[in-house]
Amino acid sequence: MALAIFDLDNTLIAGDSDVLWGQFLGEHGHVDYTSHERENQRHFAAYKAGGLDIMAFLRFQLRILSEHDVGTLHRWREAFVEEKIKPVVLPRARALIEKHRAAGDIPVIITATNRFITAPIAELFGIEHLIATEPEFRDGRYTGDVSGIPSYAAGKVTRMREWAQVNGRDMSGSWFYSDSHNDLPLLREVSHPVAVDPDPRLETEARRLGWPIISLR
Repeated sequence: MALAIFDLDNTLIAGDSDVLWGQFLGEHGHVDYTSHERENQRHFAAYKAGGLDIMAFLRFQLRILSEHDVGTLHRWREAFVEEKIKPVVLPRARALIEKHRAAGDIPVIITATNRFITAPIAELFGIEHLIATEPEFRDGRYTGDVSGIPSYAAGKVTRMREWAQVNGRDMSGSWFYSDSHNDLPLLREVSHPVAVDPDPRLETEARRLGWPIISLR
């Protein structure tokens, strides 16, 4: 059984769940829409350019979790998934996941987006194994800090290796599907790298290396 590893944002869904979460919070008055969206877009632009300060972004993104009780956050998240995520789930992504399952492969989602946002999205795809950035949770509340290594860029390689070791798996025969040049470190680690609706930098590298390029849109 090989690992079938999937990036989440702009790969399995037609959007970025970080950005969509920020928009949801602003639209419902949980944060100031204008200032929050401006900061969110600043970080997203840095991400696309390959210059994201991941810890600065996470301090911004996770602050809202520290300011509210878990019950309130879960209610917001349930509405968020209905309003923002379900409409952008890609049917072709579901079909690709099922194709790997039918072949006996083990689907895994690996994402830089934090687990609070992404856990219910993984459930939508029926994927048990999720490697995500972990928000620190202590004494029944989120602290606003990060626990462990964010699963971003080279951190995805570290987190993937740790997960494989803990779960008694290896990377032989593995697949990884991603849209982003930020995922090149992990794409280079797997047996079958696949660029999915890639950004320009990933498309250039995929063509240079002869990697498959597909669309799930």
